[in-house]
Amino acid sequence: MSIPHRTKIVATIGPASNSPEVIKQLIEAGLNVARLNFSHGSYEDHAYTVSLLRSISEELNTSITILQDLQGPKIRVGQLPDGAITLEEGAQLALIPLADDTHQPEKVGIDYPYLAEEAKPGTQVLELLGY
Repeated sequence: MSIPHRTKIVATIGPASNSPEVIKQLIEAGLNVARLNFSHGSYEDHAYTVSLLRSISEELNTSITILQDLQGPKIRVGQLPDGAITLEEGAQLALIPLADDTHQPEKVGIDYPYLAEEAKPGTQVLELLGY
C-alpha cells in the first residue's frame, strides 16, 4: 500500500531555472509549487514563466501550483548624518518626509508620504530584537 505524500516541494523560478529544460526536470523531480518573486522581473517575464509552467505541466500531465510572491511596501530612509545614527532604548525618533529631511540625529527622512496619516500615536513602526 502506497502512502500519499504530505510534503510539498516549493521552488523559486528565477533566471537560473527559467528554461523549458530545467522546469521539466523540476516537475519530473516532484515540484508541486512554483514560486515567482514579483520583486524582480517584468510582468512580461512572469507571463512567459507562467505560460511555460502551464504548458510543461500539461505535457507531463501533472498539476503545478503557481505562487506569486508579491512585493510588500518598501520604505526607505534618506541620508543619515555621518552615514549612521545610534538609537538608544527609549529614545524618540521622528520619521519625516524626505523633502523635510534636516539631517538631524533625532529626525530621519523617509520616502513614504502617507506614514503620518496611517500611523497613530504610539504605533510601533519597527522593533529590532536581539540587537
